[in-house]
Amino acid sequence: MIEHPDEVVTKALLRLVPVPGLDKPAALITLDNGLDYKKPNSFGPAGMQSLNDALDRAFAAEPAFIALTGKPYIFCVGADITLMPKVSSREQAVELGRAGHALFRRLKDSTVPTFAFINGAALGGGFEVALHCHYRTVSGGAAALGLPEVAIGLIPGWGGSQLLPNLIGIPGAAQVILQNPLTQKVLKPAQAAEMGVADVLLEAADFLERSLEWAAGVVKGDITVTRPEVDREMWDGVLYFARQQLDERLHGAHPAANKALELLALAKDASFADGTAAEDEALADLIMSEECRSSLYAFDLVQRRAKRPVGAPPAELARKVTKVGIVGAGLMASQLALLFARRLEVPVVMTDLDQTRVDKGVEYVRSQIDKQVAKKRMRAGTAAKVRGLVSGTVDKNAFADADFVIEAVFEDLEVKKQVWAEIEKIVSPEALLATNTSSLSVNAMAASMEHPERLVGFHFFNPVAVLPLLEIVRGDQTDDATLATAFATAKALKKSAVLVKDAPAFVVNRLLFRFLGEIHAAIDAGTPVEVADQALDPLGLPMRPLALLHLVGPGVAYHVGGTLHEAFPDRFGLSDNLRRIAESGKPLMVDDEINPEVVALFEAGSAPLTAEQVRQRALDALAQEIRLMLDEGVVAEAQDIDLCMILGAGWPFPLGGVTPYLDRTGTSERVTGRRFLPRGVASLP
Repeated sequence: MIEHPDEVVTKALLRLVPVPGLDKPAALITLDNGLDYKKPNSFGPAGMQSLNDALDRAFAAEPAFIALTGKPYIFCVGADITLMPKVSSREQAVELGRAGHALFRRLKDSTVPTFAFINGAALGGGFEVALHCHYRTVSGGAAALGLPEVAIGLIPGWGGSQLLPNLIGIPGAAQVILQNPLTQKVLKPAQAAEMGVADVLLEAADFLERSLEWAAGVVKGDITVTRPEVDREMWDGVLYFARQQLDERLHGAHPAANKALELLALAKDASFADGTAAEDEALADLIMSEECRSSLYAFDLVQRRAKRPVGAPPAELARKVTKVGIVGAGLMASQLALLFARRLEVPVVMTDLDQTRVDKGVEYVRSQIDKQVAKKRMRAGTAAKVRGLVSGTVDKNAFADADFVIEAVFEDLEVKKQVWAEIEKIVSPEALLATNTSSLSVNAMAASMEHPERLVGFHFFNPVAVLPLLEIVRGDQTDDATLATAFATAKALKKSAVLVKDAPAFVVNRLLFRFLGEIHAAIDAGTPVEVADQALDPLGLPMRPLALLHLVGPGVAYHVGGTLHEAFPDRFGLSDNLRRIAESGKPLMVDDEINPEVVALFEAGSAPLTAEQVRQRALDALAQEIRLMLDEGVVAEAQDIDLCMILGAGWPFPLGGVTPYLDRTGTSERVTGRRFLPRGVASLP
């Protein structure tokens, strides 16, 4: 097995437990790494050996049954992810798969009844070890269940791809193994029980006691577990449909998803031995792929770096926020009002130019709360509380006792400066002032302020409830207390904050507009619209360029593009075709197709490019811009660029954000003369 000296060992602790009604005790194995729930159980080499040893002792005791459970709130979240980068050969990768299969199969092949008491989060290999048990109970308090491996460039490699579809059927298995990971979803306990993953759902309060009672009933024959026969007639059709969806969305850019599909197809008729042997080979192929290494790097950024923002001042400098003011009551402002009220649980007041706009903003917040209640995502009591926290007025004097005021008004520097001039006369000198600008200079706004040290950029991404990134922009005069308060507020809002220098369009928009500029330039030169729009399909981006432009809005895009053109005229051009779209007011997309009425407005040249040429120009532009941004100190490191693109633009894990992809395609070295990341950080050694 691979050496892993830094492993946080999850021990398998065995105890023999008397169970009323049974002559023999139960062998209860508890997985526990000795830490609290914030450091979940996982399987590394030593942890797997501990479980193997515990099973030896359990079988030797000849118990009535063997049960596996976890420490409080955590069952097990799978393989120790920090082990993966240490795998340096395909042989080691194959060995890793086989070791898990050999260990877990002891539970499946046992002549003694085996049970998984899923008391908490069970993901990946933790979910798979439960599937190997003959029976499963699940606690209503288990936070998350599933097989998320595809999201990080892997496949369920310890039996999950073979066991799950033969337990619950192919539709449910495809959802758990493919759809959920690619949409960042997991199963809740009730779903798991309804789908047949678990045999019984039990209350969290006395879960272990009830699980032991239920298991005893099964062993004695008082309880009979029946499972519906799996429908194999629909198997091929479900996978055909799933492949179509993946091709439409990912365009073949996600090797793990394709491997998972192959394994699910194999599970229909293959023996368990043949299926798990195929898992070993697929897992080894993926672990030794560049896409997987980039995915693991991306996962680490999201799980670790995002929670410890580089450059954030000490948290103890942060001021308390007891009331929030929002300048504006439009769509963005209303989304912010709902977020602040729900997460901070403090009064939030919106203002706008007239009462009609204010009322519309408040009504939007209330309607969104009602939708959350209807979908059972918010309790009625919480909804009533949040509704009561949000109010609106045309009188900015309502901000007098606010500690945090954020503006979400029209993206015009003079308008924003006028807003701050008014607000500074009302609020206390200590109140933090935040701008949600997507491209304008924080320093320019602060230039005429009485207290420029309390102004900070606080840039959300739309839709606010979905995208987790917050670009926190430090102006030249922003002080540490303001910055610390901004980071503390971001954390309370459950957003991932990245510290950004005051530079045009900051990180995400600057890079998106740089590569969109190449698409516009290609269309302007005469490249067919469909060719230019589909040129980046091999990257597997969440949406094509023109769909992104439609989402942003051509008018907003042209405005931001103008800001960037003023700052960097040699790299950010102005597209006449984009201007025509913006001025026409016509929707760019209709029913997910490019609007032919918009295409008719285009004036094109006579120098069309191929898709390959468009793609290479876009990638070259990204590499050049990222190098310039790092040289300018816009962010601390390339890792922050990648984190921003993952969390703010939804760029996929197999790209590693963006710089690992530019490195592995040779674009970085060809354009800038060197890699962005050392070899082995987000790539094979």
